[in-house]
Amino acid sequence: MDAKTAERPKHSLGPLVTEGKTKKIHQIAGSPDLVTLVAKDDITAGDGAKHDVISGKSALANGTTCNVFRLLKACGLPVAFEEQDSATSFIAPKCQMLPYEVVTRREAHGSYLKRHPQYAKGQLFPRLIVEFYLKTKDKSWKGKPLVADDPLMGYAEGDQQIRLFNPAKPLVGQEPFLTLSTTEVFEHKDEWKFFPEMQRIARQAFLALEKAWQLQGGTLVDLKVEFGFDTKGRLLLADVIDNDSWRVLENGAYLDKQVYRDGGALDTVVEKYRRVADITGRFHVPQQRIILWRGSESDKTEAFAQALGELSDLMSVITCSVHKEPVAAAHTLHRMAQEVPDSVMIAYIGRSNGAGPTLSAMSTIPVITVPASAREFPEDVWSSLRAPSKVPVMTVLEPSNAVLAALQILSARNPKIYAKVRGEIEQRSVNTVMIA
Repeated sequence: MDAKTAERPKHSLGPLVTEGKTKKIHQIAGSPDLVTLVAKDDITAGDGAKHDVISGKSALANGTTCNVFRLLKACGLPVAFEEQDSATSFIAPKCQMLPYEVVTRREAHGSYLKRHPQYAKGQLFPRLIVEFYLKTKDKSWKGKPLVADDPLMGYAEGDQQIRLFNPAKPLVGQEPFLTLSTTEVFEHKDEWKFFPEMQRIARQAFLALEKAWQLQGGTLVDLKVEFGFDTKGRLLLADVIDNDSWRVLENGAYLDKQVYRDGGALDTVVEKYRRVADITGRFHVPQQRIILWRGSESDKTEAFAQALGELSDLMSVITCSVHKEPVAAAHTLHRMAQEVPDSVMIAYIGRSNGAGPTLSAMSTIPVITVPASAREFPEDVWSSLRAPSKVPVMTVLEPSNAVLAALQILSARNPKIYAKVRGEIEQRSVNTVMIA
């Protein structure tokens, strides 16, 4: 945002809705469905037991949240974010928040190690672990005393009870310190039905941010998010996602709030917040394309579009015979590579499948050839498999696998595609514990 916007918010603040330890939420004057979240310079740890004020921290935290929400929104996730309003505030749909903290973990750190002492610090989980915590204050829930704030929730779909566990004690052998009926926790009709959706959104948000951090040399190991319903009843990922919301490693060292929890100097803390705000400012979804090249109109493309599903807007279809119109084909290929350099080509050719290798030899774009006539004429695949030197074409028989191969190539640089591809892989993954 420009300096003028940074100095003066575009929207007028209305009444204060609520205030927390690190932010204020105001109604926007004249807009009953919108609020503005204003970050504060305060930083806390240990449920407020440790508290400091760091000048400039509010702008860094707000900048990080806006950067993250812009990325998640570009990835198609439902987030409570409209626009950045000033250096220290942003506009969001007004939400009725749900009393849960949803934590997604790629590695074992923090309280997870206390609950699962059988794991070593940094134990990697090929399938993300998602946990729900009941968001509480002052060790109390609706008048019932708690042994700890934000207890771990034990709840399965269809249960009539929610079991609460001490998040800092080993789970093995631990009995719930309090069991609540769902009516004592749920405030919305059929609220239990939203738990799978919250879990799905939390996973997708983590995966998108995981790739975004990887592209900047960092490692996201866990992430805490919250949810709410807007005035239209839509479930949104809401509140904030800033440097207090995750653990991130850079060169083996924490880049997040953990340095403050561990007693680091405030100058060190603010420098890490500044670095995170700068790094997240580079988060983005790149412009990419899958070029589906076919030799004639008779080569149907429906199978490829179906395999792409919600990502079908990535695909551009080119119809040109490389053998009959070699000059036109070369011109089209170079023009498309110039327009969107980060592309993958799928050559879906019937007769004379050697067109795929020819296209591969003319460009740096990865080419995957799918012999369209392989079922009727299996010998046709040899013109794609037995390619000469300096012709790095890949051959895949099934259109759906060719699409997946293209997406895997693009996902190395695209948080949105990575979240989709990796998310589908994790649905069939199983975590294992390796004990030396």
